[in-house]
Amino acid sequence: MLSLAGKTVFITGASAGIGAACAATFAAAGARLLLCARRLEKLNDLAAAWRTAHDAEIRTLPLNVRNAEAVEQALQTLPSDWQPIDILVNNAGLARGLDPVYANEIRHINDMVDTNVKGLLYVTRAVVPGMLERGAGHIINLGSTAGHEVYPGGTIYCATKHAVGAITRGLKMDLHGTPLRVTTIDPGLVETDFSLARFEGDQARADAVYSTTTALQPEDVADAALYAATRPPHVNIAEVILMPTVQSSATMLVRE
Repeated sequence: MLSLAGKTVFITGASAGIGAACAATFAAAGARLLLCARRLEKLNDLAAAWRTAHDAEIRTLPLNVRNAEAVEQALQTLPSDWQPIDILVNNAGLARGLDPVYANEIRHINDMVDTNVKGLLYVTRAVVPGMLERGAGHIINLGSTAGHEVYPGGTIYCATKHAVGAITRGLKMDLHGTPLRVTTIDPGLVETDFSLARFEGDQARADAVYSTTTALQPEDVADAALYAATRPPHVNIAEVILMPTVQSSATMLVRE
């Protein structure tokens, strides 16, 4: 098991859900955390709790990964001791609506493509060259089982997660012959604010997604990310697909 003590882990979208669970899990493993989110106040509250619980060294950034210039500036202006990033967790992502592909609102299309695909690319572009210069690094992308299948009403979201899978595989090829590792973690149904974002704040509709079944918890996904990150340097976990036991596909879910 590879020690993460003193390693700097950069996690996007760290103020809630899987991103927050990854932050807590990596902090408990001894890593230094560089965390970003749009909701800085919430992120700072969480960071304070993780510092207390794990004696973790944490730096937070207000950052919208959809803004390429902001991403580059945020990382280029970090203090020198925070610039070497050992592990990048590209977690920021979202879904909007459940409309047919021909009826998606333009703003929903832009939200999903700009965050899930372009945001991941912007951050990767800003971080990976430094890893190459240092000859070490690990990129962990949060994909989805939606990157392996398509379901009605989710075409755009599924397309973005298929893109994450393609980017992950292509990045590993682009890094062929280097010591850098590349992983995608692809969960099925996870109980987070994901559905609340998809339904734009409709709490009752979001709650109904999880109320009659047993979904994964964010910590389950964070545990998979930690496993990938702590393998010996000669081991690259290329892809992890995990679903709750009650789920067999996007449209096959046991409900009470």
